[in-house]
Amino acid sequence: MPATVILSDTLRSPEMRRELPLAMVDPAIYIERGGERKAWVTGFELERVAGVSDLHSVGLEELGLDELTAQGMSHQDAIHKVAIVRACESMGVTDAVVPRGFPLEAAEAMIAAGISVHADGAEFDRRRRAKTPDQVAGIRRAQRACESAMEAVRAVLRRDSPTSEDLHAAIAHAFIDAGMIPTPAIASHGPQVASVHDNGSGAILPGESVVVDIFPIDPVSGCYSDMTRTFCVGEPSEELLRYHALVAEALERSTAAAGPGVPCSAVFAAAADVFEQAGFPTLRTKKPEEVLDRGFLHGLGHGVGLEIHEAPYLHLADDPLLPGDVITLEPGCYRPGFGGCRLEDIALITEDGCEVLTDYRYDLAP
Repeated sequence: MPATVILSDTLRSPEMRRELPLAMVDPAIYIERGGERKAWVTGFELERVAGVSDLHSVGLEELGLDELTAQGMSHQDAIHKVAIVRACESMGVTDAVVPRGFPLEAAEAMIAAGISVHADGAEFDRRRRAKTPDQVAGIRRAQRACESAMEAVRAVLRRDSPTSEDLHAAIAHAFIDAGMIPTPAIASHGPQVASVHDNGSGAILPGESVVVDIFPIDPVSGCYSDMTRTFCVGEPSEELLRYHALVAEALERSTAAAGPGVPCSAVFAAAADVFEQAGFPTLRTKKPEEVLDRGFLHGLGHGVGLEIHEAPYLHLADDPLLPGDVITLEPGCYRPGFGGCRLEDIALITEDGCEVLTDYRYDLAP
């Protein structure tokens, strides 16, 4: 069996954050082989790591880092070109599996030392799918913060002449007040909405749809939540009302379909059926190589955890949902030049069903 090898800090690598569940800005080396788990970390992180993990942790100094830097080698080169090889050799590693983001220069050093290196991102995705109790608790905290931020959004939209910039500021303040780490929110309106990931800018006009998609990070667990609601200042058009009704129905049907062992494609189909029956295109109906710009033009959702987008992905693939998955359900309907509507909840797949973690209303009126 190949050994599992990770080299990174825990802020840039969700794979490392899973093994060392704390915020750590300096690089560490993690190796798992034959049931033994060991991490080499900076000396001043040893006590923190020991407090959150059951693995054997030692200082990077054990790998001769002081000697290497005294010889003029940079700290990064010492870790990537020498220490990683010494760590592998100390555990008898001759064959290593690494995540997608593993440093190339470290892989080259390992290969030059006779160690086989294989990237297997899918395997690391599988390792992260079942959320720990601490991660679920962090996602719940982040989701409560999302709901507070949506209340702040409603308050801004009730003012005279609101702008997307006003919404961005209100969302960031709400997240900071809740102890979360803000991320760049989507607060788009009118035709911007049809661009789906447009962050939004400018004055919000009466009758336009306003799509607010927010995803803060819980600093304790490092996990995200994800939530979207659509609003309208003033009277919504008949088109927006139709979109909103279809999206709400698709959300309800897909939530009812989700559960352990259910293929992701079946959950997606529960939503796609709603739009296709109403005459809108979906990923199932588009021609090969066609880029959809209207209708239900994206997948239904994705996993959420140490990354905002992670496995599983709820579209055409038959990958079954597993207990411990945390997923989004976010159907939408769009038209260029008009905008559109999206609603998004987050849910935990349990041993016997699907627990919706979002607790917030869906109405258009702010």
